[in-house]
Amino acid sequence: MKLPLGIHVGERLSLEQTYWQAEFADRNGFESVWVAEGRLARDGIVPAAIIASRTSNLKIGTGVVNNKSRNAALMAVTFKTLDEVAPGRAILGIGAWWEPLATKVGQPLVKPLASMREYIAVCQAFFRNELVSFEGEFVQMRDVRFDSMYRENKPVDIPIYIGAVGPKMLELAGEISDGVHMDFLLPPSYLTGAKEAIGRGVAKRTDGRGGIDLTQIVACSVNDDDPQEAIDACKAFLTLYLMQQPHIAEHCGVERELVDRLQEVAGWPATPEDIKRAMPLVSNSLVQNVTACGSTSQAFDKLMSYHEAGVRCPIISTLGDKERTLTSLAMAAKD
Repeated sequence: MKLPLGIHVGERLSLEQTYWQAEFADRNGFESVWVAEGRLARDGIVPAAIIASRTSNLKIGTGVVNNKSRNAALMAVTFKTLDEVAPGRAILGIGAWWEPLATKVGQPLVKPLASMREYIAVCQAFFRNELVSFEGEFVQMRDVRFDSMYRENKPVDIPIYIGAVGPKMLELAGEISDGVHMDFLLPPSYLTGAKEAIGRGVAKRTDGRGGIDLTQIVACSVNDDDPQEAIDACKAFLTLYLMQQPHIAEHCGVERELVDRLQEVAGWPATPEDIKRAMPLVSNSLVQNVTACGSTSQAFDKLMSYHEAGVRCPIISTLGDKERTLTSLAMAAKD
């Protein structure tokens, strides 16, 4: 491929669509598949394991799981197991849980930087096959390690990517992780400040490493017969996010006034009917600033703009006609 690409799969796809996209990507030179876990709709680990068993070449990342709902030791052994299914292909993509969901399930977002630092330090120690003792504010471990009785316990090479958007989390990622897995709906211009923040973190590293990887999920929709239909698919997605996760607005150039107007229509959770009523408030230009949509050439050019801004590997998340979008962009990347 002339542009490295990955795919992002989540609960907007049926399981059948999820496995089809992963197998298509595996056959067509894509680099990675990232399995989402966000709303209380579907977990990320089960589909990731099934995808691992059905593919041969793809890296398989979680895009992302959170550092609240699984004990760090269990998370480490989960990814050790995934590495058994797909040796050398597993990636732990991890992020802070998002509000208001975190509070609604009794895990409010408190000191996300400190908790992420502790959690990743423990996971990395497990992956090095160390005996782990750790007394943190959020994570405590007392003399534990991988402890299989029936096979050798040994280190596993599991890269850790932090799902980061804000400058402080990006800086932390640069300091302690292997990569950043950036979220939807950020324009290419956001990468200037993001790379600076990552660079500040890299400068603090003590392992001599001079940089980390950078991937970003990009919402995509393609329809060469009716480009506006493809734009509307991304517009509905952006409208939903602005209603339910308004922090995104701070990073994609949306004025607070628009968020307030959208939230007058609906908050959390928004229904499909709410989204349709609110969509006229969102302009095409705003949608095309933060997604890759329209004709194949328009969408592929936008993916290239992310790459040129510093995203090594854009991660396609299909909207609208999902099969057409994926196959069209795969063909464009090969031409």
